Amino acid sequence: MRLVWAVAVKELRQVRRDRRTLLILLFVPAFFLFLYGYALNFDIRHVALAVQDRDRSAESRELIEAFVGSSYFDQVATITSDDEIDALMERNHVRALIVVPNGFARDLGRGGTVEVQVLLNGDNANTATTVLGYVNAVIAEAGNRLGKPLRPRVQAIPRIWYNPELRSTLFLVPGLIAYIATITAVVSTALSIVREKERGTMEQVRMAPIPTWAFVAGKTLPYLILSQVSAMLVILAAMALFDLPMRGDWLSLTVVLALFLIGALGTGLLVSTIAETQQMAFQAAMLIAFLPTFMLSGFIFPIASMPVFLQYVTTIVPARYFLIALRGVVLKGLSLGDFAGPVLALTAYAVAVLGLSAVRLARR
Repeated sequence: MRLVWAVAVKELRQVRRDRRTLLILLFVPAFFLFLYGYALNFDIRHVALAVQDRDRSAESRELIEAFVGSSYFDQVATITSDDEIDALMERNHVRALIVVPNGFARDLGRGGTVEVQVLLNGDNANTATTVLGYVNAVIAEAGNRLGKPLRPRVQAIPRIWYNPELRSTLFLVPGLIAYIATITAVVSTALSIVREKERGTMEQVRMAPIPTWAFVAGKTLPYLILSQVSAMLVILAAMALFDLPMRGDWLSLTVVLALFLIGALGTGLLVSTIAETQQMAFQAAMLIAFLPTFMLSGFIFPIASMPVFLQYVTTIVPARYFLIALRGVVLKGLSLGDFAGPVLALTAYAVAVLGLSAVRLARR
């Protein structure tokens, strides 16, 4: 342990002198959280809405008012003829159009199922799907107020757990935390060893009577502490800026985060054994850390919707298991025993990459 501590102290002194590494570890994560946290948002508000009221009754006006009074839609146009519809849609002036048919109030009075036409701009499928959900919700609420359902008689009454408002922020921010922690941990360790290669101090360190395992542990320990502090600050900032809840216990969160960071630091060490320049190490670290975490971890794209081959590939992406555990702790209030599988997967990955890094360093 004395040798490990000697290497760790030497590395801490180097980090203190290297302002670029400190910037990567402490300030870049906060910047990424602020930038991506506000930029990546699937929630849609103020949808441009056009209305064609062919009935012109008190009931039709109440239905239109339900759309305008919601937080989702802004009425930007009132249509009097069908010729105006194509122009508004083609020029993207509106995303949705509500057509209230003739006899709307009469059919309501008869007690039958009343149909209202909804036209959506489908050039963006994700946006159109979200807007359609808003439309159905507003129509269901308006139908209850009018006393007659504006949909079939059988209705589902959903009860949403963990994220009642379906805020995309609560889904995306944990992924951002994993993404930021991966980038900072991998890049910082990769650059630290490659920097010593470029300066010629790597050979001097390796000639000292230090076992490979002690060298790897000493190199990893300072960045683990700094990365852990940085990640915790990012989580606290997410709670302050984006109302991220904390329904679990901090001990479970700390353990899961430490296992994930150890694996990320080991990945950075492995990159440093391959790269010979800082530029090459940075590019390799971004390729290894950025693409799998962003594309294959379930951060944005559901793993279940991926091709079967890619679903198997995701099993070697540590961020996948970290996201399961992180969302379980902060959103569901789970403890370590509730997600033993992801914890074991993170542990296995950390042991594997650290062992492989030690083997490659010993060969050198």
